[in-house]
Amino acid sequence: MALLLKKAWHGYVYLFEEAVDQQTKSWPLVTKPYQGITLLALYLLFVLKWGPQWMQSRRPLNLDKAMIVYNAFQVMACLYLFVEALRLGWLRDYKWLCEPVDFSNSAKATEIKKIIYMFFMLKISDLLDTIFFVLRKKNNQVSFLHVYHHAGMVMIAWATITYLPGGHGTLVGVINCFVHVVMYSYYLLTVAMPSIRNMVWIKKFVTQIQLVQFLWCAIHFALIVFKSDCEYPRWSSAVILPQNLFMLVLFSDFYYKTYIKKPKNNPYGKVQSNGAKNGSINQDKINDEISKINNEKDRVNEVRKRISNNDSNYNNSKFDANDNVCKKDKNENASANGKTKTNGHHK
Repeated sequence: MALLLKKAWHGYVYLFEEAVDQQTKSWPLVTKPYQGITLLALYLLFVLKWGPQWMQSRRPLNLDKAMIVYNAFQVMACLYLFVEALRLGWLRDYKWLCEPVDFSNSAKATEIKKIIYMFFMLKISDLLDTIFFVLRKKNNQVSFLHVYHHAGMVMIAWATITYLPGGHGTLVGVINCFVHVVMYSYYLLTVAMPSIRNMVWIKKFVTQIQLVQFLWCAIHFALIVFKSDCEYPRWSSAVILPQNLFMLVLFSDFYYKTYIKKPKNNPYGKVQSNGAKNGSINQDKINDEISKINNEKDRVNEVRKRISNNDSNYNNSKFDANDNVCKKDKNENASANGKTKTNGHHK
């Protein structure tokens, strides 16, 4: 048992002390696996259990202002990282077929590592997407695809900044930043101008560029599988390639079910007022209507409670008044009887 624990400890030291990039290993949330695991565990517990339970008896929160700020930040941050990655590498001296990692502490290598670290932090901030869904009671949006993609991107970004901070794999981040500039711009507009939600073709376009993203990333990592002289670690393809192919399948299935397949026996399966065809449903609009109905039900229940309380108070006050009248009548009768007896004696 002691020998097994010793080997496990040596394995831990190798994986998280020796095999990591020596410059980035002291940066916050880098290298130490328990930090990232704890963060993702809390995220999953909140969006899948704690959050829905807490919101079950509460109204959806109005987070429009917070979401405008958040989406605007995402657009600017992704655009900055996209431009910087092109400037530092992919439009400068990076080779598209194979680019090794520069593990040195040179000025350029350090700057690239900082950009990758910022990308890692940005992927952590992406988790707020799901938290906003939960707080707004958009639980239908908290799908396996959504949660898996967000958690998976955090893990990939962590592995990149920890083990391979630069080189061939950074193109995944470049493409992802471009896609998110488009995606969060759309989200920003839907909050600022809700009528844009009815433009199904924009949502369809956003999904299409996400499909292109995963296909491109899969091809990009497939290249080094067949390029034996590539100095970028080929084992990384065994991780990233299946991941991107899996995401491609999931997004393709979502795209087919949402924009191509006609729903059966669906009362909303006709052409919508926004021009959507093939029975596509504006789910956000339906959710908003359901939310409004629930809010109206809550208001009606509150009015009923107030009326009930008022009736109860009225009945109590009426009973007290009757009781006082009865007591008054008794007192008057007693007084009258007393007077009668007194008069009888006088006679």
